[in-house]
Amino acid sequence: MAREKPEAAAEAEATPELSYREQLEFLNPIAQPLASRKLTRKLLKCIRKATKHKQIRRGVKEVQKFINKGEKGITVLAGDTLPIDVYCHIPVMCEDRSLPYAYVPSKTDLGSAAGSKRPTCAILIKPHEEYQETYDECLEEVSALPLPL
Repeated sequence: MAREKPEAAAEAEATPELSYREQLEFLNPIAQPLASRKLTRKLLKCIRKATKHKQIRRGVKEVQKFINKGEKGITVLAGDTLPIDVYCHIPVMCEDRSLPYAYVPSKTDLGSAAGSKRPTCAILIKPHEEYQETYDECLEEVSALPLPL
């Protein structure tokens, strides 16, 4: 006899993901520069490829540690993280070290792109020859985003 799923789990699976526009309602005031819908998709795709080759740093502590060590890459931050005190120092660190960074609307999407069931608010994508073309596209577009004042 097959086990039936509890009603709450069935409802959660039936609930559609929020669209890009709906996710924008939950953004923090500091989420600048924000990646466009197209760039968000490219960044999440690049994160998925980097995860396969173990070329990402996930989480505020780990990202902070490797930025301090001088590791190069693209920093991707979630724009819906609360409280903002958790990670508001990372953009400053990136600017000091000339690292490109961008915000995406959802920490849930960021976590799932990194192969985790948990939401993640900061990821550092390291360059690798296997996905160099995708990485270069993302790097070019993120670097072109205007930095906040």
